This record gives sequence, structure tokens and C-alpha cells, in this order.
Amino acid sequence: MKTGAATLRQLLKLDAPPVVPLVLDPISAKLAEASGFRALYLGGGALGYLKTVTEANLTVTEMAQAALDIRAASSLPLILDGACGWGEPMHMHRTVAMAEAAGFAAIEIEDQIFPKRVHHHIGIEHVVPFELAVQKIEQAVAARRDPDFMIIARTNACITDDLDEALRRAEAYRRAGADLLIVIPTNPEQYRTIGERIEGPLVYMTLEGLGSIGMSLQDVAGLGYKLVIDATTPFFARQKALRLCYEAMAQGLVDPTLGRAYKEELSQVFAAIDIQKLLDVEKNTVEK
Repeated sequence: MKTGAATLRQLLKLDAPPVVPLVLDPISAKLAEASGFRALYLGGGALGYLKTVTEANLTVTEMAQAALDIRAASSLPLILDGACGWGEPMHMHRTVAMAEAAGFAAIEIEDQIFPKRVHHHIGIEHVVPFELAVQKIEQAVAARRDPDFMIIARTNACITDDLDEALRRAEAYRRAGADLLIVIPTNPEQYRTIGERIEGPLVYMTLEGLGSIGMSLQDVAGLGYKLVIDATTPFFARQKALRLCYEAMAQGLVDPTLGRAYKEELSQVFAAIDIQKLLDVEKNTVEK
């Protein structure tokens, strides 16, 4: 059976980059799979919001546990938002070992300081020195046991410095062995410049939804982007739906998203979790 890592590597060969959506739990993974997505992304930013503590407070063991739950429900390749790798070069060995053991297909490691700061969420970044960032990628590459497991190196230096520094770092991370690169721009227009100026291969990470890309997936592919990750939309969609639900309930109103379609949505839940399979097991055993 092909591993998730090997499957993800095959997806990089497609003519157009596959879109990889954020998932946070087994039910969202099942829904994404049913919608036709071929890989998934466990994002630290959104999971930190979900836990009401921000990404800065998450641990590698929490992410690994989330992966176990998701992988138990879906066999699609799962990419880990590994933040800063939870430490220095030495720590990359346990981080990568945990990621592989949890069944991730790839890990994203960024060059922000560790421990992360909440200020990251309001656009104030802090990156580690150039040499230290390169050493972390080198050790992450050295730590992997599955040659198909991918190291995705990310730089936020566009924000702390400028595009030239970000590209200098990204090129160094590629030389250090990174399989894919993420360069976070200061504006969406820079994605095109990044693709034109660096060899890649690249990951297009959108934090404002697919509508912000402004290019077709074929155009994105032509710039060297192999994956398009939407790291936020599913979380904000769920957040808005829950907020409106509670506001309506507090006023004694009908939920604006669900309406009165309780039975219809329950049938969708049953389909998503494949309850019939479980019923069949009981029918053939304890319910005989």
C-alpha cells in the first residue's frame, strides 16, 4: 500500500497544482475527502484559534494526536503545519520522528523564532538568524526515515526584511534539502514575482481564500507552484456559522445556516461518517 508521503509526491507531478484545504478534525477530513480533495492540511494557526490559545501555545504532541484522529478517518495525505519545528536544530529530530510516526506526509517548518509569539497573528514577525534557519532545515532533512516524507521550508522574511532576503533564505533552504518552499509575501501580487524569481518548487499558501489568487491554477503551475494550500477558509466558515447559530439561539430565532433542515443535515452526517458500515457490523454480530 502506497504511503501518504508517496501519494503526495505523485500529486506534485500533476499539470495543475492540487488545492489542499485546512482540516481540523476527522469529520472535516471526511467532508473534504467526499468533496474530491486529494490531500489535506492540518494548520496550527486555525487549530490554535480552535483551542482559544493561538498557535504559539500548541505542542508537537497535540498536533500528532490530531493527526491520529484525522488519519483514522481518512487515508488522504496530511500535511503538518510544523510551525518552527518546536525548537532548534537538535529538536528537529524528534519533531520529524513524531510527524512521521503520526502518519503525516510532510511537515512545514518556518523560520520564525521559537517559542512563537502571539504577535505573529497581527503581522509582527520575528525570524531567526539566517544560518540557524538553514541548520534547522538541514537537520529536519537528516532526521527523516521515509525518503518520501517531505520537508517544506517556509520563510516570513518578506515581512521582517524584504523580498530579496526572503528569496535568499528560500534558495538556501532548497540547497539544504527542502523539498518545497513557501515564501509568504506582503501582498498577493508578490506571488507572481516570487514564482518568476526563484526556481522552486513552491507552495502557494493563501490566507484569504482561493478568490484572492487572481490567477488560474494553470498560471500558478507555470510559476513553479506545486500545491495550493488554503489554511483558513474552512475554519472561518465554521466560526461564522457557529457564531450566527449561537446569536440566533440566544434570541430564540431559527439558525440562519441550518434553518429547519435538521433531518436533512443528519442524513449528511450519517453519510460523512459512513454509519451504515457500523450498523452492518452490529447487524451481523450483536444485533442478530
